Amino acid sequence: MNKVELLDLLTNGESSRVEFKRDAVSSYNFAKELSALLNFEGGKILFGVEDSGSISGLMRSREEFETWVMNIASENIQPSFIPSLEFIELDGKVIGVVGVPADSPDKPYKAKRGASWVTFMRVGSTSREATRQQEGRLYQASRIVFYDLKPILGTKLEHLDQKRIENYFKVIIGRSVPTERDWEEWQRLLVNTDFLKHSEDDAVATVVGLLVFGERPHRWLPQAGITATAYPGLEKEYNTVDEEVIRGPLVSVFSKTRRGTLRAVDKGVIDQAVDFVFRNMGSVAWLQSAQRQRKKSFPKEAVRESIVNAIVHRDYALAGTDIEISLYQDRLEVISPGRLPNGVTVEKMKEGLRATRNGLLKDVLRDYGYVEHRGLGVPHRIVEAMRMHNGTEPDLIENDDRFTVKLWKKPVPATFC
Repeated sequence: MNKVELLDLLTNGESSRVEFKRDAVSSYNFAKELSALLNFEGGKILFGVEDSGSISGLMRSREEFETWVMNIASENIQPSFIPSLEFIELDGKVIGVVGVPADSPDKPYKAKRGASWVTFMRVGSTSREATRQQEGRLYQASRIVFYDLKPILGTKLEHLDQKRIENYFKVIIGRSVPTERDWEEWQRLLVNTDFLKHSEDDAVATVVGLLVFGERPHRWLPQAGITATAYPGLEKEYNTVDEEVIRGPLVSVFSKTRRGTLRAVDKGVIDQAVDFVFRNMGSVAWLQSAQRQRKKSFPKEAVRESIVNAIVHRDYALAGTDIEISLYQDRLEVISPGRLPNGVTVEKMKEGLRATRNGLLKDVLRDYGYVEHRGLGVPHRIVEAMRMHNGTEPDLIENDDRFTVKLWKKPVPATFC
């Protein structure tokens, strides 16, 4: 960091990634800030700076300060890490800049508080103790815990749709299954495939089991649904063209045609959502050699991939928040609750990064053909498909606690067809 960059930080003040500290700060207070930044997106702690941004400077020697910083990062943070440290002199005073890396892999990081270890989160320009839900999401981000494998107490095998389960094993993956009333063998099969988990003397459904096969998944997972709305204009408004709250199991029941292809005979949430977009997207028209040409506003593979991507990557620990599909006069928006999984960026998604927070859910949807086998769904089925369809560039946006895909409508010249 040079002096110009430092002055810019001082001018802009504290933020979610910048913290000011005078030199005289307790070890616990420093460890708390380190934990919070590590559990967020990293950042910098400027020592020798008052809350106002004025420079008070370090009181200790550089050697003494460096030893203290490294000791705290090693002994008062769990797991320990090595921060960066540099010293910059302004107006004859020394500022110690402690750098905390982004995308730290071992979340959650805990700070030592007395005899206990506490997880902190960055909220705006403050650091606060994490809630149980927030801490669970950090474990999930580090892939120590996969939320889609979480058991849902109160559920049973009977709460799963037997018809869809049989269809998955027999038609989709082509394996033999127990007889219809052999509940013990069905339970064994579903436990071994992680759709059920043992809990005390019984087996309960996992999140992925309810999402894919649950008869009424919304009863236990209020976030297991899609809210779809078509608006007449460019923004949200009270007047709508069409709206639907889509609930139920994610996947359709399929039968095989004489040619060996699959045909949906009882549509699940994914195919219902695609149908909603298709009946409301409209079409675009243009003149070619004095003849009027017309095509659908979006290619079907881009619509399907946007919806499936939202389902696979959403944060199911965020309770009560549906995936949102919004159709406007000029665009389609698909909003998935939760930030991208740890280490995933928009740029990496465009290159085909395969990381996900819901591994088994992704594998099951891949079995059905909803997910692209090579992990190239975003670059091929969204980005390239939209370029070929109408020459537009989709927007992939991570903002706060949600991820948005925007597909744009546009009159299509013949050269783009």
